[in-house]
Amino acid sequence: MNNQLHGVTLEAIVTRLQDYYGWEQLAQRIDINCFRSDPSIKSSLKFLRKTPWARAQVEALYLATKF
Repeated sequence: MNNQLHGVTLEAIVTRLQDYYGWEQLAQRIDINCFRSDPSIKSSLKFLRKTPWARAQVEALYLATKF
């Protein structure tokens, strides 16, 4: 199985996306509160770790983004 996210932490994913898009663009692409309301890496990680559907969307955006 070829897992493109193997070895990439959720924190690295969120940090890279935030650096690339910024919180506002992230919130437009993935409509979740942790990107809209007082966003931070820490609060986003807390939410994404316990919300599988949102984490899946973030991982999919990461894979689709041409950095």
